[in-house]
Amino acid sequence: MAKEVSNKQVILKHYVTGYPKESDMDFKNTTIKLNVQEGSNAVILKNLYLSCDPYMRGRMSKLDDSYVESFTPGSPITGYGVARVVESGNSNFQKGELVWGMTGWEEYSIVTAPDQTLFKIHDKDVPLTYYTGILGMPGLTAYVGFYEICSPKKGETVFVSAASGAVGQLVGQFAKISGCYVVGSAGTKQKVDLLKSKIGFDEAFNYKEEQDLDAALKRHFPEGIDIYFENVGGKMLDAVLVNMKVRGRIAACGMISQYNLEQTEGVHNLLYLISKRIRFQGFIIFDHYDLYPKYLEMIIPQIKAGNVKYAEDIAVGLESAPSALVGLFSGRNIGKQVVMVSPE
Repeated sequence: MAKEVSNKQVILKHYVTGYPKESDMDFKNTTIKLNVQEGSNAVILKNLYLSCDPYMRGRMSKLDDSYVESFTPGSPITGYGVARVVESGNSNFQKGELVWGMTGWEEYSIVTAPDQTLFKIHDKDVPLTYYTGILGMPGLTAYVGFYEICSPKKGETVFVSAASGAVGQLVGQFAKISGCYVVGSAGTKQKVDLLKSKIGFDEAFNYKEEQDLDAALKRHFPEGIDIYFENVGGKMLDAVLVNMKVRGRIAACGMISQYNLEQTEGVHNLLYLISKRIRFQGFIIFDHYDLYPKYLEMIIPQIKAGNVKYAEDIAVGLESAPSALVGLFSGRNIGKQVVMVSPE
């Protein structure tokens, strides 16, 4: 007889408008049998760490035209995580192996197509939590956006918004490795201090304390910005466009200031895209997972040599997951937000 265990889940109660609340989610207590059917390609995972990411806000609403599907009300939320294989019907995944990829917000998950959604973890000399961030989707996002899209050159100026977040803190460090001058914006003094003291940005500022974002950017970039890594959108993007250099590059992977608005803000300075010959490219990381092995070859030696730091904010217990996710949209987290479901 297959062992049956309890399986606590975080479910979405209903579709969300405006800012998400903890009350938009609930907990469901179920059970799961730890076996896979004969001939199945599935694996059963014991979830260890879950990743809270801004793109998940969109999935909490009914989406008709999006690169990612909406969550299903009444069902477990899904997202990136780190897990251990406890049963497998797939020869590529063995019992006991560690993986990262798409999983459920629950103690145990059944993944029916693991070859398409899971990556095996080979290097265990770094914290497992890193596979939700620097060695997972956010890390690859920073790498693709900065190196593949923005093509940095030594001596260029780089601006990163939401710079203390999972992606932004890495972009800043990649800029320094490339010999660039980098400035970041964040929403608290603590985050600004983190960027300058631990992460290694040349300068950083608290955008909430600035009455005039255009003036703030001119103060930090008197000769203009070569590269902007876009995480925010709205008023910040408008101010950046004025301050870009001719033939500057913008990589856009997120616009968190717009996610909770029923009517998104307009951008008024788009004419500068033409007059300054700016290259502005949005991208979705799902299109670039073929570059993951190349990214690992670059980043793991940098981590082990101590050349790249990574700040994490770890919430303990599945019961803390709704609060951790909602906290992203008020800037409560300091660094990459992770939820520990179970000790390793």
